[in-house]
Amino acid sequence: MDASRSDVLILGGGVIGLACAYYLLKSGATVRVLEQGTPGCGSSHGNCGTITPSHAAPLAMPGMLGVALRSMLRADAPLYLNPRFDGPRLRWLFGFARHCNWRDFEHAARARSAILQRSRQLLAGLVREEQFDCEFGEEGELYVYRTAKAFDADERHHAQVLDRLGVAVQRLRGDEVEAREPALKPGVTGGLFHPGDARLRPDRYAAELAQRVTAMGGVIESGARIDMFGTQGGRIDHVRTTRGVFRADRVVMALGAWSPLIAGQLGLRLPMQPGKGYSLTYTRPALAPRHALVLREAAVCVTTWESGFRLGSTMEFSGYAEGLNRTRLDALRRGAAQGLHVPEGPELKEEWWGWRPMSVDEVPLIGPSSRYSNLTLATAHGMLGVSMSAATGELVASMLHGRTPSLDPTPYAPARFGV
Repeated sequence: MDASRSDVLILGGGVIGLACAYYLLKSGATVRVLEQGTPGCGSSHGNCGTITPSHAAPLAMPGMLGVALRSMLRADAPLYLNPRFDGPRLRWLFGFARHCNWRDFEHAARARSAILQRSRQLLAGLVREEQFDCEFGEEGELYVYRTAKAFDADERHHAQVLDRLGVAVQRLRGDEVEAREPALKPGVTGGLFHPGDARLRPDRYAAELAQRVTAMGGVIESGARIDMFGTQGGRIDHVRTTRGVFRADRVVMALGAWSPLIAGQLGLRLPMQPGKGYSLTYTRPALAPRHALVLREAAVCVTTWESGFRLGSTMEFSGYAEGLNRTRLDALRRGAAQGLHVPEGPELKEEWWGWRPMSVDEVPLIGPSSRYSNLTLATAHGMLGVSMSAATGELVASMLHGRTPSLDPTPYAPARFGV
């Protein structure tokens, strides 16, 4: 047999690609993963590591476009749109604007909730069964509010959506929040507690997945940047990379924010943009939060592990502009200082940025391409790649093996965009 051939070739070695590899190997396929850097080096590395069935509601809702446009004037706004002209980003923005209505909001919330809940269930089992050393904890996640205005808005647009979807959410008074979380400064108005949420250390999770994939006989090619595709008769025949040429019966594209750039080589226009996120990682402070927190007015996420402490979040649409934006990092520090007694750990370990793969309707693209008979997409998970990873892997494996999936795959079908 040709050594460069496998049943399935997975493009991308982040948590989505690795989870697809894991479930495909479990179902008996031979698998090779092509990763341009090292496994888990993209968005899988520095995100907040929360597993969030609570994040079912999309950003797109009536009024959100106005928020995005006003953000152009404030470089430290939680949602920031860089005013520089950029054709693809402008096209994406028009598409996003079309989804800012309640009908699409409900559709996206249901689709996201189904895969988030399935993935949460699978992840707990996966971590235990495979004994992953990734600081998995099930303490839930707490949204913290310092103004009645922000609490009331989220009670309407967030908590009531979760009620309808059957996702547990508890409304708490300010004194109840402060009693539950001594790390918070006084002055809390209220809180929303999501008992079903969990957290893990995402870089450890990616590393453990990669190790398991290799132990199961999968091959991971690091430093394999994709140069070109060979296509024949409506299928992908081979993939040429900096590590050589690879062939497979099936190809899975799990390239995160790089997906639209690489898919462009195949003539596919994926309606996606990179949403840049930032994080600061510290050694653990003396007074560390007991739960994963979202400080809502500042839009700062706080995750605590035994091994450290991370401040993260913000959403910046600046195309494929690389590098750290100091204004955004300072906004994270400032937001944490407003809410926490000890907002930073003793030692700063890492300042990080990464691109989240944002689809125009905020529902991932998972399923067969309508243009290439042996291509399956598994991308556009936005801020929820870690949260959705296990269910995405399971769904891709069941589709490629012709088994009935445990989730209805219809809402995620790439065919909705003609790709």
